[in-house]
Amino acid sequence: MKPLPTVWIVSDARNDASIERALARLPRGSGMIVRHYHLAKADRRQRFDRLKRLAWARGHLVALAGDARMARRWGADAAYGSPATLAGGPAVPRLVAIHSLREMRRAARADAVLLSPAFPTRSHPGKAILGPLRFRLIAARSQVPVIALGGMDGHAAKRLKWPRWAAIDAFLR
Repeated sequence: MKPLPTVWIVSDARNDASIERALARLPRGSGMIVRHYHLAKADRRQRFDRLKRLAWARGHLVALAGDARMARRWGADAAYGSPATLAGGPAVPRLVAIHSLREMRRAARADAVLLSPAFPTRSHPGKAILGPLRFRLIAARSQVPVIALGGMDGHAAKRLKWPRWAAIDAFLR
């Protein structure tokens, strides 16, 4: 597996209308996680294929939200999901979403984890956050790279003092 990018964009219904523009604003060689849970399967596949072509043209790595089999079938560079979703299947790089040290322990097959929410986020208003100290304490226990998620942009990454981060809204401005 090639080295994982340090900066990621996560797609969803909220940023779908401007994701192409956001991909162009990402630093070359970044990563994109395609979720698009709001679309029917056929539409999601079509949208994934288009975004994958655009991302690859800029040297970005593309992860598909789903299990490892689906990621392999659809031609993704990696799979993204929960520890349970990514527990089995073919050998593909796995990005596992976690929110606690307990979940990190269950992410045994992860090649990287997305630890969230680091800061308050529009995706989950009012949800308890990790904050910088707790985030770094959990991240320090990881055996794999940790990508910060939740209220992240370049300024938040500096505040967190963390090099790897992912965002939904950061590249839409």
